Amino acid sequence: MARDPKYDILFDPIQIGPKVSRNRFFQTSHCAGPGSERPGTQAHFRAMKAEGGWGVVFTEYCSIHPEADEYPYTSARLWDEGDVINLRYMCDMAHRHDSLVGVQLWYSGIHAPCLESREVGRAPTGLVSNMFPSRTVYGSEMDHDDIKAVINMYVLAAKRAEQAGFDLLEVSGGDSTVPIQFLEPRYNHRTDKYGGSLENRARFYIELMTALKRELGHSCAITTRFEVDTLHGPDGGIEAKEDGVRFMELMHREGVCDLWSVKIGDYEEWGEDAGVSRYRKSGWMTPFVKDAKSVVEGVPVVANGRFTSPDDMVAIIRGGVADIIGAARPSIADPFLPNKISEGRLEDIRECIGCNMCVSKFNQVGQLQCTQNQTAMEEYRRGWHPEKFEPARDPCSVLVVGAGPAGLECARVLGERGYTVHLREAEAELGGHWRWVSKLPRLNEWSRVITYREIQLRKMKNVEIHLGVGKMSAQDILEYGADRVVVATGSHWRTDGVGPEGHRPIPGADTSLPHVFTPEQIVAGKPLVGKRVLVMDAEGHFLGITLTEMMADLGMQVTYVTNLSEIADYGQFTLEVQNNKRMLNEKGIPTIRNHWIDRIEPGKVTLGYMYRHGPDLAGPTTGAVPRRLNPGTMEVEADSVILLTSRISEDALYRELKQRKAEWEPNGIEAVYRIGDCKAPMQALQAMFEGHRLAREFDGPHPEYPLPWIRERQVWGHDTFPKLGDPRPKVEVD
Repeated sequence: MARDPKYDILFDPIQIGPKVSRNRFFQTSHCAGPGSERPGTQAHFRAMKAEGGWGVVFTEYCSIHPEADEYPYTSARLWDEGDVINLRYMCDMAHRHDSLVGVQLWYSGIHAPCLESREVGRAPTGLVSNMFPSRTVYGSEMDHDDIKAVINMYVLAAKRAEQAGFDLLEVSGGDSTVPIQFLEPRYNHRTDKYGGSLENRARFYIELMTALKRELGHSCAITTRFEVDTLHGPDGGIEAKEDGVRFMELMHREGVCDLWSVKIGDYEEWGEDAGVSRYRKSGWMTPFVKDAKSVVEGVPVVANGRFTSPDDMVAIIRGGVADIIGAARPSIADPFLPNKISEGRLEDIRECIGCNMCVSKFNQVGQLQCTQNQTAMEEYRRGWHPEKFEPARDPCSVLVVGAGPAGLECARVLGERGYTVHLREAEAELGGHWRWVSKLPRLNEWSRVITYREIQLRKMKNVEIHLGVGKMSAQDILEYGADRVVVATGSHWRTDGVGPEGHRPIPGADTSLPHVFTPEQIVAGKPLVGKRVLVMDAEGHFLGITLTEMMADLGMQVTYVTNLSEIADYGQFTLEVQNNKRMLNEKGIPTIRNHWIDRIEPGKVTLGYMYRHGPDLAGPTTGAVPRRLNPGTMEVEADSVILLTSRISEDALYRELKQRKAEWEPNGIEAVYRIGDCKAPMQALQAMFEGHRLAREFDGPHPEYPLPWIRERQVWGHDTFPKLGDPRPKVEVD
């Protein structure tokens, strides 16, 4: 289909310093996990976005020097020639698709843990890090020679970036890096010309941009990503209406910034920049960006805000909010989003759901994963392309039992490859448990997981969808006539309270009783007893906290209990823990941590403190814990108890089929596989990965076992960069 002319403005070329982007789509710098140490993964991941139509693609944050070592978290690096070689591959690949390539130059000052380099970061003031206080991370206070040296570090790293082929050199003026540490009064306690007034606090940032513009501005665009509001109010932070916009005016007068990428939030709470859809809807930063745009006339401004709708994008540009559409997570969920708009295929856009699972994997010191796009980070190491599928070598008929996330994704990829697929779902709608999850408070955008796959499946003539067929029996499957079978029957929440603490049933935990509930029973409408509700959350992700808020909104007196040390513990990785706490506080919901249920009785729950035994060992005993037992139980009045203790696989069908393996061949069945929660309860993105991988490798010799993937690592006996004894580049300025 042809592109709708109303979207033409998104594809206008735009000048950025000495460079020209072919359109207004700008993949903002974002973490992913490959850094400079996995150059193939890095290059193919970013280049896929260039192929998909993003006019500008960026690295993650890029350390400019060993003093800004973020290990164990993985950043890109521009420390030496080895990094230049590795990152050049990324630039070369992206340039093949006529995209510009950017690098975010990063120096974190007091926030640099330096656990690999063992160096010490320099900072405007010698303060302890508020990001890593328990690790005793401090910065060394800079004198004027140090300031010159750090600016020179940026210049030297930028020159290495130019050698690698980067077009845009972006200074990170966000996430509490050194430029912002100079700008924010809470970090800058100086009394010299770099401290005090806004003009003095802005001096380092402006001198840095000036040096980069002087040295490299003829060949590269000199840009910055700036946090215009740290959201702390006037108490030592940056407010958009005060220092944020005024600083931009100061910098703009100097003419040294070729593009502003505007953000909000700081390093401690960068979930306000990468906001989850539970709390931040698309475009939440727009008012801040519009204020910033108003003071930098003639210089392009990038707006981020998890935009997936081309209509919203056009409104941002025509409304004068910004000139360029920035995106991190939407470019992960669908690297081909720009091309699909250009080709008039809006229904094929795989929209980001804002779950922040991508962020969570980086925060766990892993590599990025995506709920919507199972090929993310697999482009190089497994050779997967999000829009291209190898035709089946020997197409056959496949029965997929269960249309939850895993079954949907498996059926989609099998269909794309040319297999004849019958997708059968017991319920009247697609989606499995995800169907009711996405109807819970704050989770409506998560339904995109289902709708995208349903649209794609219904386009395929080789795929049949059968809904409302009830649960299939092993005999049904044996007689069905399919060549192969994929069982994707999911899991359910335990009804007896078995969980991570002791792996034993909880006395009184029986969801056949009127006052004890699983999440499935809540959404199915089992009536609550009384007004006092206790939620026992041992999962620690989104569901327990969501049901807790739901109960409060229904007017219940709800208490949130967890065995974990943090409420909704996984929210630390998805960047929503602070807003979870704000919500609980605002709604007056009491929380109890580090407790497990000892016993449930009508009207009350007895909780046990998990560390009620003393620290000292009493020596070997028989029939008792070898520690002193201290007081540590409490009773909570509760009329209804909702248990999120653990899940159990719905694997009875698969196990019966395995037991009847002798009947497969007489019934024409070649193989039976299981995927997702049916194998073991798991996060949805992993369940979908299982379905995707099986379908990709379906015509291999043993599809149930993953094929080997490329591992990028140092191979013993080969050259290293640098070698011991190599000179270190001098950064001090004479």
